[in-house]
Amino acid sequence: MDARLTEMRELISTAGADLVASVTGKRQKPDAATFAGGGKVEELCEVVASHGATIVVVDHQLSPVQLRNLGKALGPDTVRVMDRTDLILEIFGQRARSAEGKLQVELASLQHAMTRLVKGWTHLERQRGGINLRGGPGETQLEIDRRLVSERIKRVKERLAKLERQRHTQRASRRRGGAFTVSIVGYTNAGKSTLFNRLTRADTYVADQLFATLDTTTRRIFIAPSYNITLSDTVGFIRELPHGLVAAFHATLTEALEADLLLHVIDASNPACWQQIADVEQVLAEIGAAHLPQIRVFNKIDRLDPLGQASVMRDETGRIAEVRVSAVTSAGLTELRAALGEYASGVDSMLAVGGTTAPSIANATPAPSSIEEPVGAPTTQGRLMVDLV
Repeated sequence: MDARLTEMRELISTAGADLVASVTGKRQKPDAATFAGGGKVEELCEVVASHGATIVVVDHQLSPVQLRNLGKALGPDTVRVMDRTDLILEIFGQRARSAEGKLQVELASLQHAMTRLVKGWTHLERQRGGINLRGGPGETQLEIDRRLVSERIKRVKERLAKLERQRHTQRASRRRGGAFTVSIVGYTNAGKSTLFNRLTRADTYVADQLFATLDTTTRRIFIAPSYNITLSDTVGFIRELPHGLVAAFHATLTEALEADLLLHVIDASNPACWQQIADVEQVLAEIGAAHLPQIRVFNKIDRLDPLGQASVMRDETGRIAEVRVSAVTSAGLTELRAALGEYASGVDSMLAVGGTTAPSIANATPAPSSIEEPVGAPTTQGRLMVDLV
């Protein structure tokens, strides 16, 4: 519960709002009309009035009926009610920089809006039609709105398809050049972009906030002259990532799907890191990338141990499974580079051109991890979290 509340506070802060109060609760099942139930809605009304809040964020996905009823109860003219999907879409809209990123966010927003065009407003019941009027005879305002949104979705999808074909051409070109492709995946704010910059000497935007970057960036990484390795930094994942966003960002996530190797970057200092690992694995399975070879990179070890001791773990077949690093202090990056070389070459050690032995971890002793996996993850089923801003 604490991890969920902390993450929601970070999302609200990332969106640019100030949190003034939080209300939590627990129910056997959500109320069909308001999600929270009559008593909790009355409590929300009192908290909103006392703090003068203008936005109420519910850390769950609400149905159109629940969203409308909550808005009416809290004040339709003064208070905006948002669910988790609305908040994430708001952040994505602020963070998108490239043309492709903006189109992907627009597509997800339009598809989400389609689910809200169901008896949402009374004006949607009026009939429109006749000479010189929009829509066909007898066409309702609801039908007009849905048609307009559908047409816009079609145009956005066509533009995204064109950009996806360009990406496919670029990937095919790298394949013809014999490049070994690596994609960085992981929970948002795990340090993926910082690690990407350290490995490739790039200068992509880095910030200690959720979803700091949305656009995929690909760079060559130098291990040795005989290796041709490209590294891609992809969009971060999050718990309960809306399916619409997964679908809209299909072209971007394809970079991970078609990679030869995944670097799963994990914030080792986060108490909920194992739950975040499970959330990332779920998204990878959803996009069809669960079968790809993967190295778990436990990042931010400097926050666990001031000395920042790097270590390597191998699986039962002898392949590297985990590397503990710090992208800030560069601890463990030599081992990580050597690990990439092992996977790229398909052997247990990496040799540089000219007979000089490059940094190798073939004989590294598996160090016991200080990052213990919990026996069972706490469940949050049936719990209510509402934040007011």
